Amino acid sequence: MSDGKTEPAFLGVERSVTGKRWHARVANERLVMTLCQKLELPELVARVVAARGIGLDEAENFLNPTLKALLPDPAHLIDMAPAVERIVAAINSGETIGVLGDYDVDGATSAALLVRFFSALGRVVPVYIPDRQKEGYGPNLPALMKLKEEGATVVITVDCGTTAYEPLEAASAAGLDVIVIDHHVAEARLPSGCLVINPNRVDETSSCGQLAAVGVTFLTIVAVNRALRDAYWYGEGHSEPDLRLWLDLVALGTICDVVPLVGLNRALVTQGLRVMAGRRNAGIAALADVAGIDRPLDAYHAGFLLGPRVNAGGRVGDSGLGVRLLTTDDPAVARPLAAQLDQLNRERQEIERGVLEAAMVQAENRLDPQSPVIVVAGDGWHPGVIGIVAGRLREKFDRPSCVIALENEVGKGSGRSVRGVELGPAIIAAHQAGLLINGGGHAMAAGFTVSRENLTGFTAYLEDHIRRQLGNEPLSASLGFDGVLHPTAATTDIVTMLDRVGPFGAGNSRPRFAVPQARIVDAGIVGKDHVRCIVTGADGAGRLKAIAFRAADGPLGRALLESRGQPLHLAGQLRGDEWQGKITPQLFIDDAAPAA
Repeated sequence: MSDGKTEPAFLGVERSVTGKRWHARVANERLVMTLCQKLELPELVARVVAARGIGLDEAENFLNPTLKALLPDPAHLIDMAPAVERIVAAINSGETIGVLGDYDVDGATSAALLVRFFSALGRVVPVYIPDRQKEGYGPNLPALMKLKEEGATVVITVDCGTTAYEPLEAASAAGLDVIVIDHHVAEARLPSGCLVINPNRVDETSSCGQLAAVGVTFLTIVAVNRALRDAYWYGEGHSEPDLRLWLDLVALGTICDVVPLVGLNRALVTQGLRVMAGRRNAGIAALADVAGIDRPLDAYHAGFLLGPRVNAGGRVGDSGLGVRLLTTDDPAVARPLAAQLDQLNRERQEIERGVLEAAMVQAENRLDPQSPVIVVAGDGWHPGVIGIVAGRLREKFDRPSCVIALENEVGKGSGRSVRGVELGPAIIAAHQAGLLINGGGHAMAAGFTVSRENLTGFTAYLEDHIRRQLGNEPLSASLGFDGVLHPTAATTDIVTMLDRVGPFGAGNSRPRFAVPQARIVDAGIVGKDHVRCIVTGADGAGRLKAIAFRAADGPLGRALLESRGQPLHLAGQLRGDEWQGKITPQLFIDDAAPAA
């Protein structure tokens, strides 16, 4: 990335052992001191808060995010009022409301949220999740008509539908009332005859554009619930549901869709993780058991252990498994569903390894240092894993990456981006330019379909679009830092204080610190290729445990293993390492540089 290129390199590191330029994230030193004084924060924590652009007036809500302070009135969203009116009318008249959702975690949790809400009102909700390989992304007319055959007069699409013009317009013409709940970047045109609740509509002025679809869905049920309460519906023998009990679903979908964990998302995830830790949802509890999680569930578990298993059904198996798991209250039903998803996830991992190996070889052979994007394509690649592989390429090469699974003359593509490059709008622009069969997404992720004959033209267009986004500045790998950490300052108390800045994820990455002039007093390989170290300060004071994952065979691992007492600037994240009930600080090393 090009962050901080006009500022002096942090600790003078112009090129680390992994080829990155280091830069400081904190730009306002006065704000750091003000936060320390007004909120009585340790300087290290104040630096982390300031580095995230949080001012003094916002800091209290940032450190203690609550829905009371951050949840907006859902009515501000375009089409929310008529959508709520139509849903309430359907509830009152006993109409069947159908749900059609995307096959990923955001879609599954959004659909599950609606099912649980309507079920609490005594309504049975038919759900349709399209098959990724047979039907592709988004609504299709046969699926919509199947819901109509099951009695639905209203269909709510979640995490899809904003650009599904033909099927939604045909469904509307066939007599279905369609309500779209989505968050993907929209085009100027919207499906006619439909209500579209999407904070990323072109004509929308909402500040909620960073919500995942499950967040928009939650706002919708808040609005419907309020309308029912105002109409005294709950005073006629119906119990009002406690919407907070379903925030675990909102947190899971929000984390797994990699939307920025700022503002309202931060409050939704913070409160949702508290619910999730109680394992009230039978499906989430069963998933945690098959994943071997024996501690309170947190953002890491949601994003890296639970989410991939929910996703596995849509990637390589039955797309509806995730919704069925997340909507059951019976542990006896949840356990075999979780086991099935766990097995599918293992199959997905095996398929992914093969595609990743082929994609990595292709990317390395074609790598152009001047190109701002990586695009690879292969015949026979499984379309269910291309999004994951795109994410791996992005991590490896630190630039936007698109992976395309070709079958006959058509390719299904998935892309993942880096901070500073909005991939979704670039994909939409390529679609509008006639280079894609369809496509859409948001800033950090996108999906599309491209013909084989347009693959070269699409790649060239995407490179040009991203270059213009960057102002024709080349992408250069960089690493941002929140401050400097001495081993003697790495205490359990500071780890606890830093956790207040969480939950961590997209838009709120874990703080990274530099340990300057560090000396490696002990280093060795553990597991397959991890490097474990003991680190002291330049003066020999303090002893800090450290580990660099999957680093043994690379330049970082070699630098740690071969330091021979020579000082290194180390980069890493400070976390608590729990062992036998005791938590000790540990540095997770992700870069290093020779200390001049």
